[in-house]
Amino acid sequence: MGGIVLENLSKRFGDVAAVDALDLVIDEGEFVSILGPSGCGKTTLLRMLAGLEQPSEGNISINDRVVNDTPPSKRDIAMVFQTYALYPHMTVAGNIEYPLKKRRVAKEDRKRLVREAAELLELGELLDRKPRELSGGQQQRVALGRALVRDPAVFLLDEPLSNLDAKLRAHMRAELIRLHRRIGRTMVYVTHDQLEAMTMSQRIAVIRNGKLQQFAPPADIYERPHNDFVAGFIGTPSMNFIDGEIREQADGYVFGSGDWSWRLGDMALRDVNAGQRVRIGIRPDDFIFDGDGDEARISVVEPTGHESIVVMEYHGHEVVARVGADCRLRPDDVVKLAPRVDKLHVFSADDGSRLNDDHG
Repeated sequence: MGGIVLENLSKRFGDVAAVDALDLVIDEGEFVSILGPSGCGKTTLLRMLAGLEQPSEGNISINDRVVNDTPPSKRDIAMVFQTYALYPHMTVAGNIEYPLKKRRVAKEDRKRLVREAAELLELGELLDRKPRELSGGQQQRVALGRALVRDPAVFLLDEPLSNLDAKLRAHMRAELIRLHRRIGRTMVYVTHDQLEAMTMSQRIAVIRNGKLQQFAPPADIYERPHNDFVAGFIGTPSMNFIDGEIREQADGYVFGSGDWSWRLGDMALRDVNAGQRVRIGIRPDDFIFDGDGDEARISVVEPTGHESIVVMEYHGHEVVARVGADCRLRPDDVVKLAPRVDKLHVFSADDGSRLNDDHG
C-alpha cells in the first residue's frame, strides 16, 4: 500500500502551467522530497495529490487506483501543514483524537490510538495542554500525531518545519527520519530547503517552472546533476560556473575561456565537438590550492567557525572555494589555484544539459 504514480500530470491556471506534464513513480514506503524554488509548482503538486486541486491533464494513482475524482477523505492520505492547523480550544489529546471522532471510531480505540501516537512522538506529558501552551516543535509533533492516528498509506507534508528556528528544525528532521523508519509509510515532503531534502530523503524530485528536472537519490543529485539548474540549485555555497568552449589537442580535450584552459583528461563527453560552447561547473570543495595552478586574487574571506568561504578573482571570473578553519588566507592575497579535474561538470551552453558521463 502507498505507492504513487503520476502520469503526464499538469495543472494550469489560465495560461500559466503550474505543473507541466510531470511523470513520477514513488515506491511504497519511500520518503521523497519535492524540492524547488518558490513558485515552482511543488505545493500545487501536493494539493493535487491531496485532492485539493483538480488536475488539468494526466492521472494520479495511489495504491494502484486512479484517484483524480476521489475526494480527499477517500484517498487514504493524511496532510501535515506548514501552519500546524491545530484547534486552539482543544487539548493536545483532543486535537490528535479529532479525525478518529469524525470517523466514529469507538471511544476505547480512540484512547488507545491517541496514547500510542503520543508515546511515539514523546507527547505523553502534554496531552492536557492547549496549543498556546506548546512550543513550535511540540505543536508540529501534535500535527504529526493527528495525521498518524489515521494510519494512512501516504503522508503529505507541506514545508512543515519552515516556521521553526534552526535548532528546532534540526531536531525535527531527526524526529521525522526516525518516525519514517518506525512506521514505514510513504512520505511526500515539499520543501524549498535543500538541507532538509538532502538529509531526510531517499529520493528527491527537483522541480523548476512546473517541470521535473531530476528524480534521484541525494548523492546522485549532488554528484551527477542532470543540468546546470540542478547543479546550481543544490549545494551551499552554489556551484561555480564558467562559460567557454571545448578545444581539442593531441592528448585530448581541454576547456578554454579566453587565453587560458583546463585539461579535461580522460573525461567521457557525450556528443561534443571541438569549438562547441559549454559551461563548466565546479563545486567550492573541488579547487586545489596548488603551486602549479593559475593565479587567483582573494577578495573576501568568510570564516564560519569550522571552515572558511573564500571568494576570488580568477581569470576575470568570481569563484568561491571552501577551505578548512585553519586557513590563513587574507583579502588581496594571491594564490595558485587549480581544479580537481575528475570533479568537473560539463553542461551544454545551449540547453544546460549534462555532457559528461562521469568524473573521469
